[in-house]
Amino acid sequence: MKILGVRVDNVTISEAVEKIGELVVDSGKHYVVTPNSEFIVDAQKDIKFKDILNNADLSIPDGMGVVIASRFYGTGLKQRVAGTDLVDKLCREAARKGWTVFFLGGLQGVGERSGKVLQKKYPQLKIAGTYEGKREKKYDQETVQGIKNILEGRRVDILFVAYGHGYQEKWIERNLERLPVSVAVGVGGAFDFISKYIPRAPVWMQRIGLEWLFRLVQQPWRWRRIFKAVVVFPWLVFKDKLI
Repeated sequence: MKILGVRVDNVTISEAVEKIGELVVDSGKHYVVTPNSEFIVDAQKDIKFKDILNNADLSIPDGMGVVIASRFYGTGLKQRVAGTDLVDKLCREAARKGWTVFFLGGLQGVGERSGKVLQKKYPQLKIAGTYEGKREKKYDQETVQGIKNILEGRRVDILFVAYGHGYQEKWIERNLERLPVSVAVGVGGAFDFISKYIPRAPVWMQRIGLEWLFRLVQQPWRWRRIFKAVVVFPWLVFKDKLI
């Protein structure tokens, strides 16, 4: 379905993992996006961003606001699939099937710590490498070469890119063809939560759609982004469907 012109696929987390597994064994290069309310708001003015979201091989509903809004567009989405949970489940599947993963982005050391946390949880997980790199276009060549230097000719099944929404999707669109990667997944702040650099909201708050409130208390500087997700997004949906 499309919400305010942005495609969101109606998948559970198990279905998302299964679909990504199919992309891993396919011969081409693929990318996965995880739109939440803020993505969809930004896509209203950023046509390039919207096109990247709509052309993804899989678009996963990462946000209760998106799930709730979907009910105004027909059959509601089955489930919110949080990016953090998706990374965890993909690493579990990777450990089981022998896939390799690579962690790109995040603050200094956060990607590496995330890898260690997941490898401790899933000892068979094969981590091809971690690298911070830089998300700006002018550094693309430097970042791509840095990844290639770490890989030393090896291929990666799943590349997790944590450059923040908008940046990571555009980075993937610009650079995927230059990398020995089967599937790239934009994962936003997932490394922060997996590494415990930032505490995640209690499960009950996640389930009722109040994770934004927990994050506002933890990171008050994010208030503009949260306002966009919890005020601007519902208003746009209301105008689109009810006025």
